[in-house]
Amino acid sequence: MAAAKASLLFSPSECFKASFLSSPSECFKKECFLTTRLCKLFPTTQKPSFPSPFSSSITLTNVLNADAVYTKLPPRLRNARQEQDRDAISLLNERIRREHAKRDHSPLRPTMDSEEADMYIQLVKEQQQRGLQKLKTDRARQGAAHDAPQPTFSYKVDPYTLRSGDYVVHRKVGIGRFVGIKYDVPRDSKEPIEYVFIEYADGMAKLPVKQASRLLYRYNLPNETKRPRTLSKLSDTSAWERRRMKGKVAVQKMVVDLMELYLHRLKQKRPPYPKTPAMAEFASQFPFEPTPDQKQAISDVERDLTERENPMDRLICGDVGFGKTEVALRAIFCVVSAGKQAMVLAPTIVLAKQHFDVISERFSRYLNIRVGLLSRFQTKSEKEEYLSMIKDGCVDIIVGTHSLLGNRVEYNNLGLLVVDEEQRFGVKQKERIASFKTSVDVLTLSATPIPRTLYLALTGFRDASLISTPPPERVPIRTHLSAYSKDKVISAIKHELDRGGRVFYVLPRIKGLEDVMEFLEQAFPHVEIAIAHGKQYSKQLEETMERFARGDIRILICTNIVESGLDIQNANTIIIQDAQQFGLAQLYQLRGRVGRADKEAHAHLFYPDKSLLSDHALERLAALEECCELGQGFQLAERDMAIRGFGNIFGEQQTGDVGNVGIDLFFEMLFESLSKVDEHRVISVPYPAMKLDININPHLPSEYINHLENPMQIINGAEKAAEKDIFSLMQFTENLRRQYGKEPYSMEILLKKLYVRRMAADLGITSIYASGKMVGMKTNMSKKVFKLITDSATSDIHQNSLIFEDGQIKAELLLELPKEQLLNWIFQCLAELYSSLPTLIKY
Repeated sequence: MAAAKASLLFSPSECFKASFLSSPSECFKKECFLTTRLCKLFPTTQKPSFPSPFSSSITLTNVLNADAVYTKLPPRLRNARQEQDRDAISLLNERIRREHAKRDHSPLRPTMDSEEADMYIQLVKEQQQRGLQKLKTDRARQGAAHDAPQPTFSYKVDPYTLRSGDYVVHRKVGIGRFVGIKYDVPRDSKEPIEYVFIEYADGMAKLPVKQASRLLYRYNLPNETKRPRTLSKLSDTSAWERRRMKGKVAVQKMVVDLMELYLHRLKQKRPPYPKTPAMAEFASQFPFEPTPDQKQAISDVERDLTERENPMDRLICGDVGFGKTEVALRAIFCVVSAGKQAMVLAPTIVLAKQHFDVISERFSRYLNIRVGLLSRFQTKSEKEEYLSMIKDGCVDIIVGTHSLLGNRVEYNNLGLLVVDEEQRFGVKQKERIASFKTSVDVLTLSATPIPRTLYLALTGFRDASLISTPPPERVPIRTHLSAYSKDKVISAIKHELDRGGRVFYVLPRIKGLEDVMEFLEQAFPHVEIAIAHGKQYSKQLEETMERFARGDIRILICTNIVESGLDIQNANTIIIQDAQQFGLAQLYQLRGRVGRADKEAHAHLFYPDKSLLSDHALERLAALEECCELGQGFQLAERDMAIRGFGNIFGEQQTGDVGNVGIDLFFEMLFESLSKVDEHRVISVPYPAMKLDININPHLPSEYINHLENPMQIINGAEKAAEKDIFSLMQFTENLRRQYGKEPYSMEILLKKLYVRRMAADLGITSIYASGKMVGMKTNMSKKVFKLITDSATSDIHQNSLIFEDGQIKAELLLELPKEQLLNWIFQCLAELYSSLPTLIKY
């Protein structure tokens, strides 16, 4: 400990010497010297005390005294202390822990042997191929409809759709500005052909249109500005290559996270639910004839529950009013009739109440099935009573908002989670929902899925059923997009009132509701008007909504609390003021509040003044107007991908990674990575089988041995920790240092040997040897995996010095190193390779 404290006041070289004192007497001399220097620097009446490095205990007072002194030190001395504390092992531990904390939000995943992993990876691969095939078929069908067949899926841009000034990404060169297309004569021909001209930071490039269509992508960013930070250089593509590689590594990490989550899910087992005659009887009570898509979705869900042993994770994507709720009701009945509980999660209390009413009515003839509603509007005693009933299994179907995800809610026997409009929940709630997905059946309902959900569905990592057939009586909603004017608002409302209907008037904020109320009361003095928003008391809000549904209220002025799920048959006009402030998914959902009956519905989107709107807002509004046909929510979500914010989809970190290459190239790389998911796999080897053929056996100083309470037990404990996993070894090292201080150099070498063997085993390296200046590592990894690892490495030093040949990783050093220095080099090299593990499937 004296050595550690000495680093407070000594230069780096002195710190180094002080770290390896060999006798207690020398420690005592240094401590006396240290105390003298402290007295000169900080003259106080009380001298600070430091524990002896070999004392059996360290008192809290001593530690606090040391810390108090440390905070008063000049920056130079503080930095020296920090540098000594942050040795190579500490830095490695920090990096591994940081990466683990960043990625691992889910419960601890069970280990999986190689054969089991093979089986599950093959299942995922087959499912994913089906998803890609479905996507290609859809694309080809769309292409045929436009007399332009597109047999393969691609995010590449058609050069003829570009406008001068648009930013584009050339896969090999980087980001440039599109100038135009014009004819030019190639060198080896007399016939002019069309060229695409692109401006880069240091010049103009031209490439034939055919080539451009294979290599160009539109540059979209996940925020409002589409302007890249800089244009790439034609003369130096290395900077672009680094950016592209960073994006590729980010994609690979995402794919590995997804793959491991779904491998874990496939490993989970539960008995299939029984198929009973009661299910057919329940289905017969549905008063409408299901559409073909609805029948298929019901069949898919039934098969998931009654034929599969893995928990269901299915997305039901259907436009508003297309019958998603009925699919969920059939699943709920199947699970509840088998004695399990079902949870229905809605983003707003208004929607939760509507679900509660629909479920209560549908299950009213089943007296043994109890339905409950839990919300923030209940009194404390009501809430406590419900919580107790849920825990005891006295409630079979629990409906509510995010309060159902709280730690206080304990389920007796939860079997099914139904999530309505998952994109409306916050990040923490989404993580909580994700934790349920590893143990219970999950059904997600959405008219406009978040892009992540969409892409999982398309690539087969998640089952999806698409309901795109409208009910026979449905009529498309007419969408009107225009600058705001009071006359237009009055005209739209008058048209609806004259035909006996009701009107939604939606604003983005509570603040403007009263002003609109005053304006409408003057324009329609004899019409009943009311306000609804989420800050109102529950009884008041429920009463307002019920009166609007009955027709007592003709105009409802509200916020987007009415965005999801409300089914009011005779409300066929919606006015959305300041539409540019809503997200595309929100606008689409709001528009879906009308048009539930056989009358033609109208959605009026008003914006203040086009000159005040960003390109991002204008593009969002134009996209909504284009998708005026029924059943366009699914395609709209794909369009939304390139427009809407990206941070809430894959997390804030990926936002920067997408910015490096643009969304289109990023997602093409994602598709490529998904299609090769089984190739990016590292198979670890058992720790005892990993051989380190470097003869180095450090001798511990006798003083340090005497200092340890039970030296042999500690050495054996280190070996056992290393054999278990890297985290056990990290924990052992940190506990050792916490108890006995920083170890001497010989003990550090011993620990590094264990770290080298542990990291090598995890990387699939079976042996490491040295022959002169050459270091060799025999491995089971493929050349593709090696390339991915080295591409992901943060240091060019090891990246450039390693080669892969004949199943070995080899490095030619400049000179033959002494054994200890060689071990340090191998440690640093493996630490660098180990940092790439998050980009690989580790089974």
